Amino acid sequence: MLKNLGPQGIAGLLIVLAGVALIAYQNLLIAAGMALVLAGLGILVKALISGMLQSFGMF
Repeated sequence: MLKNLGPQGIAGLLIVLAGVALIAYQNLLIAAGMALVLAGLGILVKALISGMLQSFGMF
């Protein structure tokens, strides 16, 4: 998976993880909620892109 992201994708992933860790340092419950929101957003974007590519016959 990391091979497909490239250097910018890996940097973005590290920044997101650092942000959630910083929030968890202050409040664990809010960090858990933020992690769930980010995971849901990622799944939503993947589904939208897959559907778009499928409609073009590319995937």
